[in-house]
Amino acid sequence: MLCFRSVSISYLFLPTVFFLIFSTFFFSFSSSSRELVSQSHHLQFKPIQENSVFYFYYTGLFGREEDWIVGQRRFIAEGSGTNGSVNNSSSLILAAERTRRRDPLNNFNRYTGGWNISERHYWASVGFTAVPLFIVALVWFAIFGLSLLLICCCFCCCRREPYGYSRTAYALSLIFLILFTISAIIGCIVLYTGQGKFYASTEDTLEYVVQQANVTADSLRNVSGYLAAAKGIKVVSVLLGPDVQTSIDEIDSKINSSATTVSEKTESNSDTIQEVLHDVRLCLIILAAVMLLLTFLGFLFSILGMQSLVSILVVMGWILVTGTFVLCGVFLLLHNVVADTCVAMDQWVQNPTAHTALDDILPCVDNATANESLLRSKQVSFQLVNVVNQVINNMSNANFPAFLPPPVNVNQSGPLVPVLCNPFNSDMTERQCITGEVGFDNATQVWKNYVCQVSSRGVCTTVGRLTPDYYDQMAAAVNVSFGLYHYGPFLVQLEDCTFVRDTFTDISRNHCPGLKKYVKWIYVGLVMVSVAVMLSLVFWVLYARERRHRVYTKHHMNGYGHGPSEEGRGI
Repeated sequence: MLCFRSVSISYLFLPTVFFLIFSTFFFSFSSSSRELVSQSHHLQFKPIQENSVFYFYYTGLFGREEDWIVGQRRFIAEGSGTNGSVNNSSSLILAAERTRRRDPLNNFNRYTGGWNISERHYWASVGFTAVPLFIVALVWFAIFGLSLLLICCCFCCCRREPYGYSRTAYALSLIFLILFTISAIIGCIVLYTGQGKFYASTEDTLEYVVQQANVTADSLRNVSGYLAAAKGIKVVSVLLGPDVQTSIDEIDSKINSSATTVSEKTESNSDTIQEVLHDVRLCLIILAAVMLLLTFLGFLFSILGMQSLVSILVVMGWILVTGTFVLCGVFLLLHNVVADTCVAMDQWVQNPTAHTALDDILPCVDNATANESLLRSKQVSFQLVNVVNQVINNMSNANFPAFLPPPVNVNQSGPLVPVLCNPFNSDMTERQCITGEVGFDNATQVWKNYVCQVSSRGVCTTVGRLTPDYYDQMAAAVNVSFGLYHYGPFLVQLEDCTFVRDTFTDISRNHCPGLKKYVKWIYVGLVMVSVAVMLSLVFWVLYARERRHRVYTKHHMNGYGHGPSEEGRGI
């Protein structure tokens, strides 16, 4: 039976290590190169136009031209009209250029659906970017496992031959063992720090999104509350018309439904993401702790010469390194998804009214509901002001005969009460106040000067044109009308999705850089830990071999009296 020397067997690990390091480096370098090439100004672009989609051709390294779709691509959801006009309802493909990756579910053709977390082809294409790391994990698991099996067979089936001792090999193996142990510790620190910062950054982002959604939902409910209160407003005996009250009932249910949709959908998505993040964080913390403990124990047992314990740790490390390489691929996938999402948000901000996959994160309120809410709030505010002014002009500022009973005649006297400024014209356009009118901001304070003292019959006993009851009813109408007018700009923002655009702009500007940076920290930490522990495993075996050789050589030389001992030579 052919047997190998132990020195040859130990170095069976080296081809595996070199292959894995080269594969990891080549994968990282090729990814950076593709990104650099895509941005290079030396490429020769030839623009053409086809079906409103812009294509660019570039000359490849081998003189071959390939087509790439760049820029934003818009697809009309409901098609074009008979006259060629485009309907308003449209869908926008987000991050179309960045997400053009190979799709293994579609015969490895380029994925063209853009950013869409609910599309399985998107996940397949972005997951394909992590395949090289998964292959590295598989190759490591297979080759290192076969190497371990071969070493075990040789030690069990072959007689050990006498071997020599090299002080250079012993010193180098110890130096590299210390070096890679320190590298593994640094990698664990980077991994632990990165996961903590990524978790905190993600929590802040989710909290901000939920806060924005809750503010929107609360504002919608406030509008609904003001509309409901307007139905009960009565100044003296004047009420809103029945048609206005019916329209309030109709829009009120729509507003409450929109508020519930915005709040519940955002909360649900946030809870799901937080659960996943919590599990991922726990997994990374455990992994960092286990890898750190494994590295320390492996180094300690190797130094102390505990061969059996080192062998056990080598097997454990073999499995853990495989799992760590798999996690590297997972976080590379996550890094790409985060970057895709940030690009998608930037593009959506430029086209906020189009229907996109981002509606699943922070849905925009239905445009028709927002538009109707804005119109109804203006109409109700307009009608309430008219009710108040009708009472002021026809009752408070009128002088009735003394024989007319209350509430028509309350013995009003003194200066005339100024009317309330109506902020809208009859066509619901903005209106400027004129001299002699009071606005929402000071109407109640001004009208206090026209309140009289009343008798038990509700008749004024002092100079004044408003009884306390009239004043309270008018003040209530002003408060409701002002509330509806105050929420007008908010409803306009709902109509054109400004609140969602502002939210995504803030996330892209203030949260995306941190998210991308800390995901990269985790990825780098995992790569450092994987490579450092992988090399540590090899040098655990090599150092243990050299240590055995050293002990054997010292014992052999002392036993046969060949020269001074190693201790005597200062070794």
